[in-house]
Amino acid sequence: MTTTHYLTALFDPRAIAVIGASENPGSTGYVIFNNLLTHGYQGRLVAVNPHHQTLLGQPCVPDIESVPPPIDLAIITSPPRTIPQLIAQCARAGIHHVIVVSHPAGVVSNSAALEQRIREAALSSGVRFMGPKSLGFVRPHASLNATFTDISAIAGDLALVAQSGAMCAAVLDWATMNRLGLSLAVSIGEVMDVDFGDVLDYLANDEYTRYILLHVERIRHARRFISALRSAARIKPVIVLKSGNHTGDDALDNDAAQLADQVFDAAVRRAGAVRVSNVSQLFHAARALAGHLHPRGSRLAIISNGTGPARMASDGARRLGVPLASFGGDTVAALTPLLPADWKGHNPIDLSGDATTERYLGVTRLVARDPGVDAVLIILSPMSLVSPLAVAEGLVQIARESAVVLCCCFMGGKLVDGARQALEDAGVPVFRTPDTVIELFHSISAYYDNQKLLLEVPSPGGGTGRAASGNGRALVDALVTERCTRLPRMQAHALLHSFGVPVRPCLSARGITEAMFVAEQLGLPVDMALEGAAGCSDTSDTPAMRRKLSSLESVRSAVHELAARQGDAAGQVGVAPHVTFSPNRERPQARHFVLRVLRDPVFGPVLQLGSAGLQGEALRDHAVALPPLNRVLARNLIEATRQGQMLTSGLNQYGADLTALEDALLAVSNMVCELPALESLEIHPLIVDAAGCVALEARVLIDPVRGEGQGRYNHLAIHPYPAHLCQEWRMVGGGRVQVRPVRPEDAALEQAFVSAMSDESRRFRFMDGTRELPPSQIVRLTQIDYDREMALIAVVREGGGERQIGSVRYVQTPDGESVEFALAVADAWQKCGLGRRLMEAIIDCARDRLYRSVVGEVLANNEKMLKLMARLGFAILPHPESNDLKRVVKPLRD
Repeated sequence: MTTTHYLTALFDPRAIAVIGASENPGSTGYVIFNNLLTHGYQGRLVAVNPHHQTLLGQPCVPDIESVPPPIDLAIITSPPRTIPQLIAQCARAGIHHVIVVSHPAGVVSNSAALEQRIREAALSSGVRFMGPKSLGFVRPHASLNATFTDISAIAGDLALVAQSGAMCAAVLDWATMNRLGLSLAVSIGEVMDVDFGDVLDYLANDEYTRYILLHVERIRHARRFISALRSAARIKPVIVLKSGNHTGDDALDNDAAQLADQVFDAAVRRAGAVRVSNVSQLFHAARALAGHLHPRGSRLAIISNGTGPARMASDGARRLGVPLASFGGDTVAALTPLLPADWKGHNPIDLSGDATTERYLGVTRLVARDPGVDAVLIILSPMSLVSPLAVAEGLVQIARESAVVLCCCFMGGKLVDGARQALEDAGVPVFRTPDTVIELFHSISAYYDNQKLLLEVPSPGGGTGRAASGNGRALVDALVTERCTRLPRMQAHALLHSFGVPVRPCLSARGITEAMFVAEQLGLPVDMALEGAAGCSDTSDTPAMRRKLSSLESVRSAVHELAARQGDAAGQVGVAPHVTFSPNRERPQARHFVLRVLRDPVFGPVLQLGSAGLQGEALRDHAVALPPLNRVLARNLIEATRQGQMLTSGLNQYGADLTALEDALLAVSNMVCELPALESLEIHPLIVDAAGCVALEARVLIDPVRGEGQGRYNHLAIHPYPAHLCQEWRMVGGGRVQVRPVRPEDAALEQAFVSAMSDESRRFRFMDGTRELPPSQIVRLTQIDYDREMALIAVVREGGGERQIGSVRYVQTPDGESVEFALAVADAWQKCGLGRRLMEAIIDCARDRLYRSVVGEVLANNEKMLKLMARLGFAILPHPESNDLKRVVKPLRD
């Protein structure tokens, strides 16, 4: 497959033209052109300005079409109104990468018409552009500064991607001041075209970048952002700093803004990245990951020689949810002789102000050996009886010997400078304040937890303990046809039941007589509600609901009362009320949750689980997750609520069935995945006890328009595992082959498959002498984003396990219109039709996704592959860059 990324010409250009270059030191065109010159850019540089023949000693031409080709990148510093015309001129000059920079005094107009003209000019001419309002970018290893700042970046392995030019400049300055090296720093501006997804794709494969730092203000394309973030985070650590809200709507109220922030957090977690809250944390986290700070868990022990710092650290840990370790009995017994008499075996440990160097190191060694401790924070204030340098040297030795992570906080100034330096030189993290260390430890622990979530690939329709009827789509299609929006209570309950959500029966009635018969059929006592009423309660009567009606007379009276209330409200008398009934069954030991499906303006449907009732709302005890879910993700969502933590931490005194609660979450997740028209859902309450889980009340809203014309799962921010592509093939000779999309856990299968191939087969597949794939490439092959790539593997059952015998995949080409494929078949399975069937399957996948064509590169001497391509209808063409390759193309639509 092609290895050169489509943004290579933008970030590693061999020739640059600056449109609007100037000799005026106060202009953007001057600053950018001068930076390119003075920072030592080694490529070809051309100024474009009709008023000069040379500029700052460099050739200058009157317009971009007069520049001698080739030019890889054009930087536009001209007024906004000229941008569409200049983009078209760039295309005519053969320039397909552009950066649009606006002068601070000439900010790009917010006119929708101008934005549309800019987009149309780029789209029609095949130009990819970054901006407007881009600060530009810095590529230190290439001595390339194409920004309008005076900051000189140091070459390194951190990449920074920011929307805001001001934030990019500030972080650049901070990094330079702290001697942190960068591989790339880029301000993407208004993201009309090139956005986070494009740049993340580029950086994931950039040889100079090991860590990626993002500053996000708003997201335009959720699926593209999540897909690229997940792909990059599988290969390199990604650390995210966010300001504002991702929707770009500054008018959100506090509750809506808080929910939007929680949704963004959920997206970052599922992507395997980590979010920090300020610039300092951004770089501290990057440094910690670069230093291989990898705690085996999140249980933290704190050691200090002062009460104040210890409490500051423990308070910060509790606020962020970092669990403080509990010491084992042997550890407490060993520590007691070393500590003040009033120590009761608790964490944090206060060594007191008279702590010596020996006490510090002795206590640290004992704590680090405790199996219940994952990391130790050592806080030191420069008291008279302790030598900071001696403690630091001892901690370095302990860090080398122990599997537990040590983090240090040496507070003070000159008295601890030497100790800090000794720790830094040895790679032991050291900071100046306890809260900084706690925040860092929380971020790093979250990063490794999120990396585990990245391996979860939920499949819709699976994983629940209850059977679904499979009729949910048919029910919703009927509602969409009738343009129904708000489902009556009985229909809402039936829809939930069709997806396997446990829900109590619900029947409707009109008039007193019918109401009495329905109540008798369900069995007294019953709950009765006025159909269409809001604000129903699960614990008490409301104006629209009556609970625990235990006799037919009480049913009659309640219907009379609601009829009178409904008639008074509508100005009508004698109207038979439409009521619904459900059986009332007391479950006094049940825990009450509320489960909602909400729609984020950017990320689409989200699940929100929280404690039901006024107390739950007052405490804001709720958490959100992006669908789809599997059992691991469902349990994480439960444990993210206070009530859920109680049920999973040994306080589940009544034995609430957590598996049943997980099943309900999975069923609702499946419902969200399969129903694009689902606008919102509220189950209030969803109760769980030892007898199981059941939804008592539910409200469902449908948007008939939303589901029209959408592809499968296009409404979701995260594409689920495409289980519908799993199939079994009967091969010639009667053998059975299982074909399915690849999963992260297939890494060992993939490696064994490649290792067993002959040298010729490996050369035909990878076009080099590859014998064993490095871990990074195995990750790329098995941890894929099903939205923009697909990989099908063929396996056979063997010795109680699976053996891979074939693989076919495609990845989206830069234009988003086509896909590029790769095929490999085990030597023993060649010439039996497996390769052809795999190719037909992947072509069908591409066709279903509405791609225009399937393309590929084949070695010119790979005769078997070329014959297969011809039989499948591919055109075999000369390769534009090499006589050793052939280009094969199959159109999928006119």
